[in-house]
Amino acid sequence: MHYRQRLEELEVKNLAAQAALSINSKGREHSEEQCELRTVFQRDRDRIIHSKAFRRLKHKTQVFIAPEGDHYRTRLTHTLEVAQVARGIAKALALNEDLTEAIALAHDLGHTPFGHAGEEALDEVYTPGFEHNQHSLRVVKLLEFKKAAYLGLNLTYEVRDGILNHTGKQKPITLEGEIVKIADRIAYINHDIDDALRGGIISKSDLPQSALEVLGQSHSLRINRMVRDIVENSYQAKQIQMSPTVKKATNNLRDFLYAEVYIGSQAKEEEDKVKNLLKKFFNYYNQNPQRLPTEFRNKLGDFELDRIVIDYIAGMTDRYALNKAQELFLPQAWPS
Repeated sequence: MHYRQRLEELEVKNLAAQAALSINSKGREHSEEQCELRTVFQRDRDRIIHSKAFRRLKHKTQVFIAPEGDHYRTRLTHTLEVAQVARGIAKALALNEDLTEAIALAHDLGHTPFGHAGEEALDEVYTPGFEHNQHSLRVVKLLEFKKAAYLGLNLTYEVRDGILNHTGKQKPITLEGEIVKIADRIAYINHDIDDALRGGIISKSDLPQSALEVLGQSHSLRINRMVRDIVENSYQAKQIQMSPTVKKATNNLRDFLYAEVYIGSQAKEEEDKVKNLLKKFFNYYNQNPQRLPTEFRNKLGDFELDRIVIDYIAGMTDRYALNKAQELFLPQAWPS
């Protein structure tokens, strides 16, 4: 039995006319034989989940830097929540769940240690600039995996496009990519409120009541309201969208988070320290390239040194960076 072909036929039969079908994919940068069991988007999802960059997300900051508590979100739990929200929307709209999930799982693979503070630090020291969505694309295209014939995971065009355009003004080429873009916002707004409440940064009474009256008083009610609104306003539409009322309330919550949590709160008190640390790494490895790990030193003939140093630092987890800082910049006790 041709299992993959059966799955492709089911997509044609059951998905909406606007869905991105596996058989219509623009393909991979490097040609390869099709999998007998999985569609191209399922195969992309599996490659992402089995990547080292995906596993490292569990030790990268979401909002709280290197949190001690077990229940604060990390970049990995954020990614899983985005995938859950996105896949639910895709299913309700009869769009391609596998493509949606693949984009969601990969969208933050290029995030730095210490969250957006780390991203800002690398952007300040690297002349071409650094943006995590662009680096996520670099991870899957060049850095993550190597076969004899090519570098990278060799993902499909649709997944690569969704990764690159999950943030910023540019729209993804697929509705599935648009879903991930809006699911990312739904996830971080709601779980960052949850974590800020847990950390005592804000209290429930601080939240803008006008937004809660529209979206709901609890975490689950707000997500349900946002998701249902998107489904109702995007069904058979040519774009993924919220109603004006829900969009305004969602943006109100986002603005509140920027004012009370993301900028100038207790959760941000350590940011200057970690930004200085990553800048110190950048200067150190540019002056001492022989101290780079072998896999990065081996790329010196292919890329500029500062590009390789950025690749190395961006791939660090929070705890790896802190341990490396102790090794490089703090005196070591004399052995007994």
